[in-house]
Amino acid sequence: MTLQSLIRTFKDTIAQSNLLMELTTEYIVVCMSVALACAAVIYLVYFLFYRGACYSDNFALLLVMVTLVTTMIIVTISANIVLSLGMVGALSIVRFRSAIKDPLDVGFLFWSISAGITCGAGLYLFALTGTIFIAVIYILLMFVRGRVTSYLLVVRFADSAKEAVDAALSGIKYRKKGSTRTADTTELTLQVKLGKKHGDIADRLAAIDGVASAILVEYTGDI
Repeated sequence: MTLQSLIRTFKDTIAQSNLLMELTTEYIVVCMSVALACAAVIYLVYFLFYRGACYSDNFALLLVMVTLVTTMIIVTISANIVLSLGMVGALSIVRFRSAIKDPLDVGFLFWSISAGITCGAGLYLFALTGTIFIAVIYILLMFVRGRVTSYLLVVRFADSAKEAVDAALSGIKYRKKGSTRTADTTELTLQVKLGKKHGDIADRLAAIDGVASAILVEYTGDI
């Protein structure tokens, strides 16, 4: 087979498979509607059960957009082989510069992308079932983790209050993250795990004579 015949065969194949799937209005509406339903579930889970240091409404909206845009991409790829090749080339030059600080945000992004891919592929039942299943598992894990929460405790006290502070911290699991020492004061930064029994540790420390301040912040992995 000559080179010209190979090129002709390739062109004929492209021409015959140009439209791999005929897109109808009903199909597009169903795809985008199911994708929107999955995106709504992801958005609500992120909105209601977010436990990071700072909630970002823009990121929550991004999850919805990523699901819908991914659905559009998959539908386009499955409908037209020429456009799919061009889209792959266009997406390869995209560069994302926004830093994601919370590892859970990466999981939510993959969740949105996966929902968009399954919706665009026409796997509606799998998309809805998988989204609800992941949501239930995530919520259960949040409730299990919520029994014992990790915090950063920053205590500043005078030397005269050291024994009282040590007594207040007894019985609490903690790990020292930092210590600042001045002439007559000490500032400790501790990672502590608190349940309901020790939830008022900051108030008890602040009530000790010689303690200047006691700050308790939920710990998310970044200081």
